[in-house]
Amino acid sequence: MQVYSGCAAYFVTVAVWQRRPAFTTQEIVDPCVSMLRTSADEHGMEVLAYCYMPDHVHLLLAAGENADLPVFMRTFKQRTGYYCKKTLGWDGPFWQRSYYDHVLRREERLESVAAYTWGNPVRVGLVEDIVDCPFSGSLVAGMGAVSPWRQDVEG
Repeated sequence: MQVYSGCAAYFVTVAVWQRRPAFTTQEIVDPCVSMLRTSADEHGMEVLAYCYMPDHVHLLLAAGENADLPVFMRTFKQRTGYYCKKTLGWDGPFWQRSYYDHVLRREERLESVAAYTWGNPVRVGLVEDIVDCPFSGSLVAGMGAVSPWRQDVEG
């Protein structure tokens, strides 16, 4: 049985209901990044990397000692789902029911998983260069060495 609480690193992908494109403008993504930060702060998660694709989101998370991945994800999905449905005027659910998660093993380097996360828009042809993706970044100080184009850490 998988343990989802306590210190661990997770790679998470969560998809929009029926893969509808929602994250296509800064006006939608920026508030969702803010809600991601708030949810992470409340639930003891560090967002090492994120990438908002049109119909899904990739997250690289580092969980603190008292963190609980399912509780964090429920909070994040509720907040962002409510906001996006209201803003986009959608009926029905916003997010698909669950999410894909992968607990990183000791041999998996965080920098490699972060680079993979940020490289998604290039691999699917949304942008030609990783620095051109406006919807990727990190909410953790020190990740700037890996993510120099977008550092969302305040201070």
